[in-house]
Amino acid sequence: MARPSVSLLSPDEVRSIHEASLHVLREIGVVVPNQDLLRRLQEAGATVDLSKKTARFPEGIVLGAIESAKKQYALYGREPGVEARFGHGEYNLISSPGQFAWFDYETNARREPRLVDTRSAITVGDALPNVTVVGAMTVPGDAAAAIRDVVLTSELIRGTGKPTRCWPVTRRSTEYVLEIYKAVAGGKEALRARPMVEVFLEPISPLQLPETGLDVMIPFLEHGQPVSIGPMVMASGTGPATLAGTIAQENAEILAGVTIVQCLAPGTPVLYGGIPHILDPRTAICAFGSPEQGLMAVAMAQLGHFYGFPVYLNVNLTDSKLPDVQAGMEKMGSFVLGMLAGADLFGHAGIVGTDHGASLEWLVIDNEAMGYARRVAQGFVVDEETLARGVIARVGPGGNYLSDDHTVEHFRKEFYLPGPRWTRETFEVWKTSGGASMSERAHAHVEAILATHRVPPLDPALDREVDRIVEAARRNLIG
Repeated sequence: MARPSVSLLSPDEVRSIHEASLHVLREIGVVVPNQDLLRRLQEAGATVDLSKKTARFPEGIVLGAIESAKKQYALYGREPGVEARFGHGEYNLISSPGQFAWFDYETNARREPRLVDTRSAITVGDALPNVTVVGAMTVPGDAAAAIRDVVLTSELIRGTGKPTRCWPVTRRSTEYVLEIYKAVAGGKEALRARPMVEVFLEPISPLQLPETGLDVMIPFLEHGQPVSIGPMVMASGTGPATLAGTIAQENAEILAGVTIVQCLAPGTPVLYGGIPHILDPRTAICAFGSPEQGLMAVAMAQLGHFYGFPVYLNVNLTDSKLPDVQAGMEKMGSFVLGMLAGADLFGHAGIVGTDHGASLEWLVIDNEAMGYARRVAQGFVVDEETLARGVIARVGPGGNYLSDDHTVEHFRKEFYLPGPRWTRETFEVWKTSGGASMSERAHAHVEAILATHRVPPLDPALDREVDRIVEAARRNLIG
């Protein structure tokens, strides 16, 4: 199989970054703003300063934690047979778990998302074949902040049969989020056996673990759910200006998270989130579409694989606010690099610019990009059948392969055949059919999905139970 791959770091360079990260953890350490957790780490062998809330990790406990973490797992949707697998050499795309702004196609303006937008985003995510984990894409203003994550979880469970992701925000609301997943799975042990959601732990760079993030993570660990650990170090801002230094720090922060997770719940599956960025020196804003983004993605994938972890990358992103030439170059440049580096999860789909908001049209375009990039990563087969020597002889000089049986047998497997979101027609056909841009074709696809796509509803008894959990959260968290 002629399958392309890409690497950036030599084995010695991977080892050098690994050693630099271990040095950071051993000699500098990280802030862990949780006294009970600090004591647990101290018992495990870390050097702890309770007054400064810091922990330094000897090499042995870090390597032990890496060894302890499970490297393969699946997330299961509520519909039978619908799952996303990690650590199995498969490619997964996640739609954004939440954005604070919504790009309205009709007005070409940003506004606050509403629950009606949430439901549309979930429906479109469920319909798109390359989106394997569905996010709510919104932070809806008409859902009370104290229970927003509970409401979003209820909408996700009702709106898609795929695995889902939102971002729980407090320990108290997390309990209700997990109650919903337990109800759908059939109980705590059923949820442990077939995880439905992973919690995302984002260290705060430089070298700090988030207090609320740790509080939210702990009940997920108690329920046997996987953990995705992904700091978003920004080179020259929250990390060194050198890419190697930023990657070393990012890796140290991830390994600190791995060590904490395995200290609390040995054997918990971990997704290695290599998602560093650069801070643009001209604007002082995080840049999503820089060429350095793709370079660091490849390096982080290599490090994740060095430890044996499945890998999540921030690729297929752009700084552009429109689906224009800049967006196409930036998104596909990093996407193909990340996929050829062998990552498992790519995200987040549907984002406009540098977290400037979410758009259903962009979600459709990202779905198409996933198909294109997957075809590049697939490569092609070289064997007697595909070398086609007999076919070349049979057709002969001046012949035509179009109607040959060999062509009929192979072209669907060999060629990426894009759908109607792409144009390959002649100029005249394109023009007479409306001359639509890809953005316009994506919008038409969104409209068609929202008009026709239907998700199997929850069982009525389960639907009532989800309502009961949301109402309990509303009563107890809002009053």
